[in-house]
Amino acid sequence: MASQATNADWLALTVEAPLESDLPICDPHHHLWDLRPTRVAPRYLLDEILADVRSGHNVVSPCSLSARRCSKPTAGSHAPGGEIEFVNGIAAMSASGQYGPVRIAAGIVGTADLRLRGCCGRGADAHLVAGGGTVPWHPSGGTWDASDAVPNHRTNPPKGLFLRQDFRAGFAHLAPRQLTY
Repeated sequence: MASQATNADWLALTVEAPLESDLPICDPHHHLWDLRPTRVAPRYLLDEILADVRSGHNVVSPCSLSARRCSKPTAGSHAPGGEIEFVNGIAAMSASGQYGPVRIAAGIVGTADLRLRGCCGRGADAHLVAGGGTVPWHPSGGTWDASDAVPNHRTNPPKGLFLRQDFRAGFAHLAPRQLTY
């Protein structure tokens, strides 16, 4: 973790003064990644997020959402569990206290495609194991519009996703595991 963030110039374009610097903040949505040359910064790991959360605001517990990185190529429908293991490792580093009081990845939200026939239950279980039983569910988005002027979700879901039987069959695996959509 010794390398310097490569997006300092980009970050300097917008500087916010904290409004209430003592107010504890739970950032409900951040991503962690590495080896993504197409991003503003090719990596955003512990050093980078610590620099951001120490910028004057009192961010105490940011939560990590899937960035679709570090999947296990041999895991099939369980592939996103690899990312949860990756983020859980960063969370463990942060929880050690050696990096200060902020708890990076205080929550980890996994993702999956609920249309995967017969695999959604095993995939949800893999996420729960990888996250130590604490991973809520964040399936792929369902927003869709026929007009190119209205952006669809980045996963490009089909029209009527929520009405599809394969989606509903996968969705049925959530409640028994106390997972949310």
